[in-house]
Amino acid sequence: MAESRKLCRILTGLILAVVVMMLTDINAEAGSNGSYLDEVNGGVAAILESNVIIRRDTDANMAELNMEEEQSGIVMANVRDALNVRSDASEDADKVGKLYKDCGGTIIERKNGWTRLQSGNVIGWASDDYLLFGEEAKALANDVGKMIATIDTDILRVRKAPDSEAEVYGLLPKGEIVDVLDDGTGEWVCIDYEGEDAYVSAEFVSVNFKVDSGETLEEIKIREEAEREAKRHVNYGEYTTDADTTLLLAALIYCEAGGESYEGQVAVGAVVMNRVRSSAYPDSIHGVIYASGQFTPALNGKVNARYESGNIPESCKKAAEEALSGVSNVGDCTHFRRNNGREGIVIGNHVFY
Repeated sequence: MAESRKLCRILTGLILAVVVMMLTDINAEAGSNGSYLDEVNGGVAAILESNVIIRRDTDANMAELNMEEEQSGIVMANVRDALNVRSDASEDADKVGKLYKDCGGTIIERKNGWTRLQSGNVIGWASDDYLLFGEEAKALANDVGKMIATIDTDILRVRKAPDSEAEVYGLLPKGEIVDVLDDGTGEWVCIDYEGEDAYVSAEFVSVNFKVDSGETLEEIKIREEAEREAKRHVNYGEYTTDADTTLLLAALIYCEAGGESYEGQVAVGAVVMNRVRSSAYPDSIHGVIYASGQFTPALNGKVNARYESGNIPESCKKAAEEALSGVSNVGDCTHFRRNNGREGIVIGNHVFY
């Protein structure tokens, strides 16, 4: 037994040595100044600590299969407004949170017509009568959700083509979250970079599928208190608010459609206001903008940074004011994304639906 353990340690050491040699020879897409070597050293330390090597699959077909497998365990709310999530599989059990329309989560277990699920920070039971599973859940998730990529290395180059010699658009820092347009190229992931199709190395990003998440009772309480503090109210279809909230909406419009036409900027603001007026979503601008999973610039902190700086073009501020006044050039649409050929109202690079 002792000899076996000794042999395992020797083999592990040889494998790690080969890993380090291979990684240090790679012409990495990561930034300069030794950040990539630092990442390699950190990765080796993590392997030594956990004794587990996680293989990143770069095959396009396998990536698609992984996405399907991830979605096969999803569950989506099938309600007009909101669905209560409870502490146990019973209508008499305490409420622990809510799922709104278009919210989804992952299945933990199922029994007696109830499903235990996790959606954001909400973990609890919901009645199967108000949920979608399997192909129906996947279809709805694909319609309302999106793929996002999180940068895993210190600095990552964003290129104009899926080629390590292609011109560089810019750099993304570790932890940055961006929308994925296509992750099917194997070694490269196509992302939305400031309104342009761009490419990053698949080796240095984590790609995940996101849909709106529910809220715990505590999260609902905190949000509602913040809304009351801001003294916001709806009046005959017009949303009267303070200057700070107008600026918040303008910041989101800039982050989502700063490079679009004025019409496209108004349309983004209209989507937010359509959600505010709908009983299926949080009833405040703040609540809608920061709903988990939908507005990527809110998720990655860009909205906050732009809001705090106050550096927002006048066109975005005007578009926010128009949307707040009740103007909508996209009807009652509550979603938009980069135009991928789906049906909807196309304005510039976005399709609204």
